[in-house]
Amino acid sequence: MRNISCLGSLENPVPCVALCPAGVDIPSYISLVKEGRYADAVRLIRKDNPFPTACAYICEHPCEARCRRGMVDDALNIRGLKRYAVDNAGDVPQPRCAPSTGKKIAVIGGGPGGLSAAYYLVLMGHHVAIYEKRQKLGGMMRYGIPSYRFPREKLDAEIESILSLGIEVHTGVKVGNEISFEELKANYDCLYISIGAHTDKKVGIEGEDSIGVISAVEMLGKIGDDEMPDFTGQNVVVVGGGNVAMDVTRSAIRLGAKKVTCVYRRRQEDMTAQAEEVEGAIAEGAEILPLHAPLRIEEGAGHHVTALWAQPQIIGEHDKANRPRPNTASVEPVRLPADTIIVAIGQGIESHGLEEAGVKLQRSGALVARPDTQLPNMEAVFAGGDCVTGPATVIRAIAAGKAAAANIDEYLGFHHEITVDVKVSAPLCSDLRPRGRVNPSEREASERKCDFNCIECGMTHEEAVQEEGRCLRCDYFGYGSFKGGRVEKW
Repeated sequence: MRNISCLGSLENPVPCVALCPAGVDIPSYISLVKEGRYADAVRLIRKDNPFPTACAYICEHPCEARCRRGMVDDALNIRGLKRYAVDNAGDVPQPRCAPSTGKKIAVIGGGPGGLSAAYYLVLMGHHVAIYEKRQKLGGMMRYGIPSYRFPREKLDAEIESILSLGIEVHTGVKVGNEISFEELKANYDCLYISIGAHTDKKVGIEGEDSIGVISAVEMLGKIGDDEMPDFTGQNVVVVGGGNVAMDVTRSAIRLGAKKVTCVYRRRQEDMTAQAEEVEGAIAEGAEILPLHAPLRIEEGAGHHVTALWAQPQIIGEHDKANRPRPNTASVEPVRLPADTIIVAIGQGIESHGLEEAGVKLQRSGALVARPDTQLPNMEAVFAGGDCVTGPATVIRAIAAGKAAAANIDEYLGFHHEITVDVKVSAPLCSDLRPRGRVNPSEREASERKCDFNCIECGMTHEEAVQEEGRCLRCDYFGYGSFKGGRVEKW
């Protein structure tokens, strides 16, 4: 698709760059870290990703999956090196915006996708206004990720840096209530919808409406607004096996729960949560109960939950996703005493106000958008992120916002280029002997489970020097050099 940005590409020959949804120039910023040019590394990252700090703390690092260093010993710790850069860069000023175009764009949703689109659009010289229904910006970075993984002061500082470019913000405004979709279309040249996936999903079992049954979305949303639930002395049962389930499991421990049990219908190794999240939860005292499917919720006086009944499962044949399917085992159900049950089995899209305005929805409730992020039945309206793909990761939302910004700019008749004036030195790979990967350490489990302070420790200078020296610079050597090496603009 000429002059159109989408979320899929087979052109980049460097594995880490190709697998980064935002296409960040990873080998180059690692080279800059090696030289001690931390501020330049942050500036280079911002060319493709306006949230270097957020991704340094919480990115799921898909870039590491095909790192060519793995053919020698192990994949490079890319996220760890990014954190070392942002932790040592200090306050890095934002680039200058292009001259004003006179065009106005409204962004619906102030999460990572909406903020990314706004960032690049304002750099291109457009006027951008963000409409966010909550009182604070950040989306699931604030309302879905606990501060022990991503400190709030880091998030606030990164958002403030982005807003310093002159982005207009309207918080506490829900499109469809305080302002209509039609009003926004009439007042702006383009709209970008990036409302995320902030509604909960039900298990669909008896007793789910009992008092004491809450959703992970509700719980993490309250924590994001500094309204901490009190689970002191309680038995808490969490239903689910993803990263969100681990987030609420570990948060419940920090909120005083006596016992936290995470119930999952498949095997522990089949959990979609990152292995380090599961291991961290267990280290902090959580119990993982695999191969148990929720059956019904028992309630007592005042319709308050008293227990979760779970049916043991036996692992069976592989399903279409090549995961072993659990089947009902021929044993009696198990009663798990519970004062609170937290449901963490997925999120949905709240499309109220958009469907009435004519926005087409998929069967799942997600918005229908073309690969170029434009809505198929509406002029000048674009959409991306979780509200189109379903719940995904922060870096994928950022990538969607970046693609939408480029496409909106083209739609309005412009072709701005995002560049950065950072020179990267030629590499000197003199020592390629196999050596172990440096992994981040964490605070002691007995200490960290008592607060919401950051659990992960950054690399030391010695560790960072050793780790960055493992990079093979695939952008400079081998096939990468034949394909043109670095991508310096988009």
